Amino acid sequence: MSYQHKAAARFSVSAWSEHLVVDIDGEGTQAGDAYYPNRGITRAEVRYTYSGDIEGTSTLTYLIAYKSDAAPVLCFEHFEGSIAGHEGSCVFQHVGTQDKSSVSAHLQVVPGMGTGDLEELRGEAEIAIAGHADNGYELNLAYSLS
Repeated sequence: MSYQHKAAARFSVSAWSEHLVVDIDGEGTQAGDAYYPNRGITRAEVRYTYSGDIEGTSTLTYLIAYKSDAAPVLCFEHFEGSIAGHEGSCVFQHVGTQDKSSVSAHLQVVPGMGTGDLEELRGEAEIAIAGHADNGYELNLAYSLS
């Protein structure tokens, strides 16, 4: 689909809490309070902070699969703030993969879940993260408001 506008932003993780849902083999790694199965599923409750053309905060719920190679990641993200000066809220759906060193995902606006100036928002973005970045991660949203 073709979109009329683009918004460039950076997002930072302001909170992350991950909990085991399923441990297939009973084998994994303990890191602090978190347990990461070698094969299994976890649920993460996360908060992002955005800056740039997209300003605001998000609450996310991830379902993360763990296995030896590219494993699926699914998420719904509720954003509140502004996109290029348009105030409101919207929901993004993330579908992607992750391994021990990287995450990639396709984000798409969920139609019918926006409020305010973002009520009619349509759009999508790609995310590619390799390792930790102190200054956050890049997001380029292609979007339309009608």
